[in-house]
Amino acid sequence: MSVYGKNSYVATSGILRYCIYMVKTEEIQVATEGGCSIVDITDQVAEATANSQIQNGAVVVFNIGSTAAITTIEYEPGLVNYDIAEALEKIAPQEGFYEHEKTWNDDNGHAHVRASLLGPSLNVPIVEGQLTLGTWQQIVLIDFDTRPRTRRVICQIIGE
Repeated sequence: MSVYGKNSYVATSGILRYCIYMVKTEEIQVATEGGCSIVDITDQVAEATANSQIQNGAVVVFNIGSTAAITTIEYEPGLVNYDIAEALEKIAPQEGFYEHEKTWNDDNGHAHVRASLLGPSLNVPIVEGQLTLGTWQQIVLIDFDTRPRTRRVICQIIGE
């Protein structure tokens, strides 16, 4: 239904109303340490959303790359410094055998597996200009690769 800055009519509760839908895109740069580092990007996503001036719609938060993921967590020391890494180590151990490493002669097969399990993107509704996140819910980028990097995250805000 959304069309890049085009006009649309939307039926809500039996009432036809006129809307202008927009799509705005902003890139966030995130410095990471790798090795399952977790970075809270909630404030940057909120800023991109505010800059868009879109009041109702959604923001798609997308990591460019295949060894990091976007998700939500309660950003607290136990989860950030221990629990998430421990859980993922059980599922896709860093020292496990990965065909990817044999193919490319590198050391980050586990990073690709972990990132694919969590996924590269997140969709968050925007209501009255605000992200609809719970009190203890933050948007995070988790970098699973084996070295520090600067990650590129796209925020695409769609709505009216």
